[in-house]
Amino acid sequence: MFRISIVLRETNPWRQEMDISLNFKQLTESQKIRFYVDSNVPILDEEALFSDGTSNYRIPMEPEPYEVVKLRFRTGRENVDSVWAVINEERHLMKKTESDYYFDYYEVEYKLEDKKIDYYFRIRSGSQILYYNSKGVWKEINPYYSFFIMPGYKTPDWAKGAVFYQIFVDRFYNGDPGNDVEDREYVYIGDGTVKVKDWDKYPAAMGIREFYGGDLKGVMDKLDYLQDLGVDVIYLNPIFVSPSNHKYDIQDYDYVDPHFGVIVEDGGETLADWDNNNANASKYIKRVTNKANLEASNQLFIQLVEEIHRRGMRIILDGVFNHCGSFNKWLDREKIYKKEEGYAPGAYVSEDSPYHTYFRFHENNWPDNSSYDGWWGHDTLPKLNYEDSKELFEDIMRIARKWVSPPFNVDGWRLDVAADLGYSQEFNHYFWKEFRRNVKNANPEAIILAEHYGDPSPWLQGEEWDTVMNYDAFMEPVTWFLTGLEKHSDDFRSDLLGSSDSFFGAMQHHMSRFNTQSLLTAMNELSNHDHSRFLTRTNRKVGRIGTVGPEAASQNINKAIMRIAVLMQMTWPGAPTIYYGDEAGVCGWTDPDNRRTYPWGREDQELIALHRDLIRIHKIHPSLKYGSIIFLYGELQVISYGRFNAKEKMVVIVNSRNESFELKIPVWKIGILDKECLERVILTNEDGYNIDKPYYFAEGGILQIEMPPQSSAIVKNINSV
Repeated sequence: MFRISIVLRETNPWRQEMDISLNFKQLTESQKIRFYVDSNVPILDEEALFSDGTSNYRIPMEPEPYEVVKLRFRTGRENVDSVWAVINEERHLMKKTESDYYFDYYEVEYKLEDKKIDYYFRIRSGSQILYYNSKGVWKEINPYYSFFIMPGYKTPDWAKGAVFYQIFVDRFYNGDPGNDVEDREYVYIGDGTVKVKDWDKYPAAMGIREFYGGDLKGVMDKLDYLQDLGVDVIYLNPIFVSPSNHKYDIQDYDYVDPHFGVIVEDGGETLADWDNNNANASKYIKRVTNKANLEASNQLFIQLVEEIHRRGMRIILDGVFNHCGSFNKWLDREKIYKKEEGYAPGAYVSEDSPYHTYFRFHENNWPDNSSYDGWWGHDTLPKLNYEDSKELFEDIMRIARKWVSPPFNVDGWRLDVAADLGYSQEFNHYFWKEFRRNVKNANPEAIILAEHYGDPSPWLQGEEWDTVMNYDAFMEPVTWFLTGLEKHSDDFRSDLLGSSDSFFGAMQHHMSRFNTQSLLTAMNELSNHDHSRFLTRTNRKVGRIGTVGPEAASQNINKAIMRIAVLMQMTWPGAPTIYYGDEAGVCGWTDPDNRRTYPWGREDQELIALHRDLIRIHKIHPSLKYGSIIFLYGELQVISYGRFNAKEKMVVIVNSRNESFELKIPVWKIGILDKECLERVILTNEDGYNIDKPYYFAEGGILQIEMPPQSSAIVKNINSV
């Protein structure tokens, strides 16, 4: 049988020749003609197709209502016949406006109204039609992943790509021993408070009432360290008057806890060993209800904020508005405020309390009515009843405005369990719309950043939150890929360990739920106060403090994997957020073991230096803060991705295998030219890291590079910063 070999040569210089063999005799004359015609049409190069929501491809990135926005799309050079932007299901033909060595760029202008628009791209080459949306190339239309624009939706520019540093105040640094919580100063959840005298002691399994003495003066004392590290924004876990060390059970939203602030008028007694009645905790009552202590503590906080701002940094506070605490003055279950001058009766104490509607009671059992709703059933965390209380709603809106306004001038809120607020989703969205209106009117540059698990897009439509703590599009995929562990260290998945397909798939899916302005401000953490320390996860061991003990958290850890994770954190779209002590080598299982003290004098200096250098690299390269991202290469335990803009091309490479691996990375996808010289910015490996600058050359748009075992690197085009 006669066979013919036809060689198709594409116009794009980086592509290989293609040999197509077929049974020519079986073709009809019309099929032969059609084949001849088709064979002379460049094969559509899917890998060259690209667009996103950054300022490279959406101009402006954050358009106003009724503004003209320019949408851009990239194709292979001379590779397509037409590109259409499909906006709200209406096709708009795009015009080729620019070409370079590899690519053609198409543009279309569209005048917005004041409503959200959805869009995707339709690409035709010969008889082939493809679609492109936020998740990439599709053969069929998939509106779920459409790009979207909310006119007028802006997030603060200062937060885009900013380096955050999270501080759990009690465990950071004790700057004022005079405000320390005393032994049995009061009783919380059935037992007396404990003043921990050994800074290095592991937190107890029920360590909620253990206090190590960290305070705002301690934060003030360590600002030089944070500034030298390169921190842009300090995020404080709750600092308002509260009985626990974590302070997610607010007692008084109007004041900083004097145990974190200043005690100018002290006195009273701690509780006797036999006495669990907080109405007798006269020392505690004096400390947290005395207006002199409260005002002095607020004044110290003002000084802290002023000093942070003077250094060019910012600060955000933790807002817990879904629930408060049973000690709260509005409820006063512990009788803290019952006899104190200037305080109205709490709703637990009296049916006639002005705060009666602040909580939802199910029985009329006054006094001492315990029939209120608790968050997830916890009676120490009474749920706030906004739907039935206009007064509560207005009180919280006042508080939201107060702390972002003079004289406090906080730069925004991190919102605890924000999606749980209220009794219905309808009210939840109404509340956050009003919260945003109040906060932004008081301080237009304040950020509203929510804790959320799952798809955040319903709240990221331009009317509620600015962004979220980025569990789904950063913390979890990175953790699964590098460690195989769930973020609490509760589960190990060998099928996810090192799976580049799972990593890229998860990232593409979850990143698509963000608009770009939300993604660039999303809080990218490796650890925090709710999850195990990432360094502990590198041991790939399932466990908690109650099952394996605290010592096991530091056993068989892998610092090489930690280094890789930090490099990924500083090169991924969003705001890299360091949980205090991660940079110093702190380990720990999930809550409460993750809240160990900062190891002053025992820091891992090499890890600190790595963080400092990677923060510097992150901050001086605009593509790492604001640029586009493309996935370049993936195999088992090996990935590469590119961060780029019009001028700067950065290649990130990860090899988490136990042996060296040679990669051939298609860097042409980010515009790196044939024979172009590249330099390595940093390399991490099993021994540490180095910032030597060896050079490489891209051959045919491919970067061939050998990576040592358990290593990561950043490589950039030589003409960038």
